[in-house]
Amino acid sequence: MVFVQKRHPGVFVGVATVLVLMLVPGCGSSGSTPGTASGSKSPIKIALITSETGIAAAEFQTSPQGFLARIDLQNADGGVNGHKIVPIVINDQGSLTTVATAVQQAISEGVIGIVSDTPFFFGAYKNAQQQGVPVTGGSFDGPEWGEQPNTNMFASDTGSIDPAYPVNDGIGKFFEAHGGTIVGSYGYGISPSSARSAIGTADSSERAGLKVGVLDTSVPFGGVDFTTEALTAKSKHVDAVYGGMDNDSNFALVTAIQQAGVKLKVADFPTGYEPDIIHTPAWQAVQGVYFTAEFRPTAIPNAGTEQMAAALQKYQQRSPSNFPTYNIYESWLGADLMIKGLELAGKNPTHAAVIKDLRQVKAYTGNGLLPVSIDYSTIFGHNTSESCGWYMQAEENGFVAASQTPICGGNIPGTSTASSS
Repeated sequence: MVFVQKRHPGVFVGVATVLVLMLVPGCGSSGSTPGTASGSKSPIKIALITSETGIAAAEFQTSPQGFLARIDLQNADGGVNGHKIVPIVINDQGSLTTVATAVQQAISEGVIGIVSDTPFFFGAYKNAQQQGVPVTGGSFDGPEWGEQPNTNMFASDTGSIDPAYPVNDGIGKFFEAHGGTIVGSYGYGISPSSARSAIGTADSSERAGLKVGVLDTSVPFGGVDFTTEALTAKSKHVDAVYGGMDNDSNFALVTAIQQAGVKLKVADFPTGYEPDIIHTPAWQAVQGVYFTAEFRPTAIPNAGTEQMAAALQKYQQRSPSNFPTYNIYESWLGADLMIKGLELAGKNPTHAAVIKDLRQVKAYTGNGLLPVSIDYSTIFGHNTSESCGWYMQAEENGFVAASQTPICGGNIPGTSTASSS
């Protein structure tokens, strides 16, 4: 079992969004658009690899929207150094077999670079590295984004990954600031990253002076029966809850806890900040719950969010009220960073030039979508000095930000949750 690992203001979290390692092999990939290799004024091809179908589709089927909107926006502005960008969308079908095929297809079609917005790229990154193809995108699938010799990989969300996955003090401080005293932290037993996020949250909370009443890393994948867990939480006087699981499990957890009569002071989930849940029966159950947003929400606008929302509306017919989800941010930023590399690589960019020039970028913020600036000349194999994000609280008519500015936490020296993986 594998789960998406999102960078969280308090801890690396396991976003259990449907991802299973016992994958059914798919057959081929889809969505490609023909193009030619880059040359003077000739088109430049960039591939997005994501899961439009299969077990991860619920989370990633809209990923092409961000990728395509960012490229359409760039092409409307003349492309890159006079070159039109030709996007190729390849569906890995939620399979370790077809994600490898997807990378092979992208390379065979002569792409200048690959944008990864898939939880399965860990099964295919070696081919891109061996062929010297630059890769940008989301670092949520595994530690390869910070491991040698993969210096062709540039995480456009976190910069890179510290393979030790150190404990971050942010989530503990957040719980303490909101009145939490005894923590219940939950993760899936079959998922290393989900378990790791629960363990990291418990550790962070203890270091903030809270007690850990429950640390449960044995929840069955996708489980929705939390009757026993809720009674245990009540007996342990839990008043702060964290769930490093998918929406269905997290929502069922908080519902069971409420039904058991547990009076929570604070609850936080790393998934669920999505426009769709406002119109579901779960909305009432999550009133007051906080959801973390790794990227600047459109509800707190700046030039970057306004540019993205306008492009999504113009090119993908996505209404601003239907605010972009995590995966759309990831694909937008992956395309944006790749475009940055192409701009720096000159009139006739090569794989090597894009990699070389991206490694010299010292202040990348995705036009203000990221809460911290990334220095790619120093970040590889490390985390940024602070892990920041926004906490969005569910209220009757929608989500409300706990703060207009991102809330940050720092890594605790000498700690690691990698042994949980």
